[in-house]
Amino acid sequence: MEHLITGFHNVLTPATLIWVAIGVGLGYMLGAMPGLGKATGVAVSIPLTFYLEPVAAIAALIGIAKGSTAGSAVSAILLNTPGEPSSAPTALDGYPLARQGKAQKALKMGLFASVIADFVSTLLLIALAAPLARYALMIGPVELCAILFFSLTFIGGLAGASMIKGLIAGALGVFFATVGLELETFIPRMTFGMLELDDGISLIPMAIGMLAVAEMAVQAGKMRELDSSAARIVDGAGRDDRRVTAAEWRRCLPAIGRGTAIGSAVGILPGLGASVGSFLSYGLTQRLSKTPEAYGTGMIEGVAAAESADNAVVPSSFIPLFALGIPGSVIAAILIAALIMHGLTPGPRMFIEQPQMVADIYAAMLCASAIMLGIGLLGQKFFAQVIRVPMRLIIPVVLFLCCVGAYMDSGSIFSIYVMLFFAVLGYFSRKIGFSFVTFLIGFVIGPNLELTFRQSLQILNHDPARLTGHPVAIVFLLLTALVVVGIIVSNSRLAAREMQAADAAQNSPRNSEEEKK
Repeated sequence: MEHLITGFHNVLTPATLIWVAIGVGLGYMLGAMPGLGKATGVAVSIPLTFYLEPVAAIAALIGIAKGSTAGSAVSAILLNTPGEPSSAPTALDGYPLARQGKAQKALKMGLFASVIADFVSTLLLIALAAPLARYALMIGPVELCAILFFSLTFIGGLAGASMIKGLIAGALGVFFATVGLELETFIPRMTFGMLELDDGISLIPMAIGMLAVAEMAVQAGKMRELDSSAARIVDGAGRDDRRVTAAEWRRCLPAIGRGTAIGSAVGILPGLGASVGSFLSYGLTQRLSKTPEAYGTGMIEGVAAAESADNAVVPSSFIPLFALGIPGSVIAAILIAALIMHGLTPGPRMFIEQPQMVADIYAAMLCASAIMLGIGLLGQKFFAQVIRVPMRLIIPVVLFLCCVGAYMDSGSIFSIYVMLFFAVLGYFSRKIGFSFVTFLIGFVIGPNLELTFRQSLQILNHDPARLTGHPVAIVFLLLTALVVVGIIVSNSRLAAREMQAADAAQNSPRNSEEEKK
């Protein structure tokens, strides 16, 4: 608590608060534009924070992540085009409300639900990260290797529609992490004689290419559709069409509470992601409703449920990052580069070595929640107009910023080549259904996975029977097997249902013709 009080004293300065506000405002704008989500904004902005103070830089990046998560509801409600996949449930009821002239009502409820969930989830991060880190200090290389292997399998199985594709993407991420000098012998691996690859592939140009440049290529294919959707939005004339009434608050508060709990739980588990949380929250709220058939026609509770879960995932996904050094989401994986760059290595040791800097980050995150509410209320009409900017103007600007961000990472044109290579890889991964989320997380944990695996072989003396002395590792290996079996069973059941539905659809025309005869 003493560190946290000092953290507020360090953060509540004009310079730091201005950078937090800039981050939140920029993130809100990026979230409002389809395809420009928090991962894209943070990846492009990391090199721009080189010359800032560590707390201000990290606070600005976290502000971008928080603001873009809340801002992604703008395009979901006004354009029926979610700024991020996790805002898709928001569009189910938010867009019908906008078509009814209640766009301001839906936007305000989405903002209020986002701020409440984000603030509560940040408090949960403060309460749980340090206690978990104490237990993490008792985890050795064997246990950590099993945890990393479980995380990669868990993420690969749940990040996409196919577990096989997810595991392949994660394995490819680990493969690219092995580029550079080998850990023990310092022999170059897969560098092809390029000195720039001796230190390995940099995360920043890779993330910019796979996330931002690849997404811009996808968005370029549907510019006309996005531009035409923005022209159909009108605003209601009644006062109640532009505000959230007391009756609506009473209906939405239980949905916000459930969404916050679901989003926080999903964020703590590595790999599930915000999309899982928002869909779970929306589905549960619909099932518990007295009028579930009305969802999808303009129920404001649907907006509250989806947005609260979506925004609760971001702070809680930092819990495994801070406590174990394992990124629980794409944004956590990208932030590792920023944290290390500014002198804070994620993991249990940081609570012992730099407790004051951790407390400063906590204080900045709480301030970002309050600033997000103010910026959202003051600039809501402006942000609603941002989405009307034609994509043909947005795409060149984003691509220019991507090139600048990649170049600033190393000051070399080689980083731009790396960005373009992974942009092509990211584009085709979207087209054929491979999870770039799993790829990035596999790349981030790849060095630790290799190091702990080598150490485990030495500790166990290449004898699997010695695992009996490491019960924590056995538990996580069993959990890995259970996850694989569970996902295979669930996927096979889903495939069987789809085949039954297809057979029923094929047989129904024949039956109707026979009845007519």
